[in-house]
Amino acid sequence: GIPIYAGCSTLVPIVFALTAQGIPLGTALAFMMAIAGLSLPEAIMLKKVMTMKLLVIFFGTVAVGIMLIGYLFNLIHI
Repeated sequence: GIPIYAGCSTLVPIVFALTAQGIPLGTALAFMMAIAGLSLPEAIMLKKVMTMKLLVIFFGTVAVGIMLIGYLFNLIHI
Protein backbone atom coordinates (compact mmCIF):
# COMPACT_ATOMS: atom_id res chain seq x y z
CA GLY A 1 0.00 0.00 0.00
CA ILE A 2 2.93 2.37 0.42
CA PRO A 3 3.50 3.38 -3.25
CA ILE A 4 -0.23 3.72 -3.98
CA TYR A 5 -1.90 7.08 -3.49
CA ALA A 6 -5.64 7.14 -3.00
CA GLY A 7 -7.96 9.40 -1.10
CA CYS A 8 -9.53 8.02 2.05
CA SER A 9 -12.98 7.98 0.44
CA THR A 10 -11.74 5.77 -2.40
CA LEU A 11 -10.25 3.24 0.01
CA VAL A 12 -13.59 2.03 1.35
CA PRO A 13 -14.80 0.37 -1.89
CA ILE A 14 -11.35 -1.10 -2.53
CA VAL A 15 -11.10 -2.62 0.94
CA PHE A 16 -14.72 -3.77 0.78
CA ALA A 17 -13.96 -5.66 -2.44
CA LEU A 18 -10.79 -7.16 -0.95
CA THR A 19 -12.54 -8.34 2.21
CA ALA A 20 -15.36 -9.80 0.11
CA GLN A 21 -12.69 -11.86 -1.67
CA GLY A 22 -11.44 -13.19 1.67
CA ILE A 23 -8.53 -10.97 2.69
CA PRO A 24 -8.14 -10.94 6.50
CA LEU A 25 -9.44 -7.80 8.21
CA GLY A 26 -6.07 -7.02 9.83
CA THR A 27 -4.43 -7.08 6.42
CA ALA A 28 -7.13 -4.81 5.02
CA LEU A 29 -6.69 -2.43 7.96
CA ALA A 30 -2.92 -2.32 7.47
CA PHE A 31 -3.43 -1.73 3.74
CA MET A 32 -5.76 1.21 4.43
CA MET A 33 -3.41 2.72 7.01
CA ALA A 34 -0.37 2.35 4.74
CA ILE A 35 -2.10 4.08 1.84
CA ALA A 36 -3.29 6.92 4.04
CA GLY A 37 -0.12 7.32 6.10
CA LEU A 38 2.80 6.39 3.87
CA SER A 39 2.07 7.77 0.42
CA LEU A 40 4.62 9.26 -1.95
CA PRO A 41 2.92 12.70 -2.01
CA GLU A 42 3.08 12.77 1.78
CA ALA A 43 6.80 11.96 1.65
CA ILE A 44 7.38 14.80 -0.80
CA MET A 45 5.53 17.25 1.44
CA LEU A 46 7.29 16.06 4.60
CA LYS A 47 10.69 16.27 2.89
CA LYS A 48 10.25 20.04 2.83
CA VAL A 49 10.03 20.24 6.63
CA MET A 50 12.11 17.23 7.76
CA THR A 51 15.65 16.09 7.23
CA MET A 52 16.11 12.90 5.24
CA LYS A 53 17.26 11.00 8.33
CA LEU A 54 14.15 12.03 10.28
CA LEU A 55 11.91 11.18 7.31
CA VAL A 56 13.39 7.67 7.08
CA ILE A 57 12.93 7.17 10.83
CA PHE A 58 9.34 8.42 10.59
CA PHE A 59 8.42 6.14 7.67
CA GLY A 60 10.17 3.17 9.26
CA THR A 61 8.42 3.65 12.59
CA VAL A 62 5.01 4.12 10.99
CA ALA A 63 5.51 1.11 8.68
CA VAL A 64 6.49 -1.16 11.59
CA GLY A 65 3.55 0.14 13.63
CA ILE A 66 1.11 -0.51 10.80
CA MET A 67 2.40 -4.06 10.36
CA LEU A 68 2.14 -4.77 14.08
CA ILE A 69 -1.42 -3.44 14.21
CA GLY A 70 -2.37 -5.59 11.22
CA TYR A 71 -0.91 -8.73 12.80
CA LEU A 72 -2.48 -8.02 16.19
CA PHE A 73 -5.89 -7.33 14.64
CA ASN A 74 -5.69 -10.63 12.73
CA LEU A 75 -4.84 -12.46 15.97
CA ILE A 76 -7.69 -10.84 17.88
CA HIS A 77 -10.23 -11.30 15.08
CA ILE A 78 -9.73 -15.09 14.81
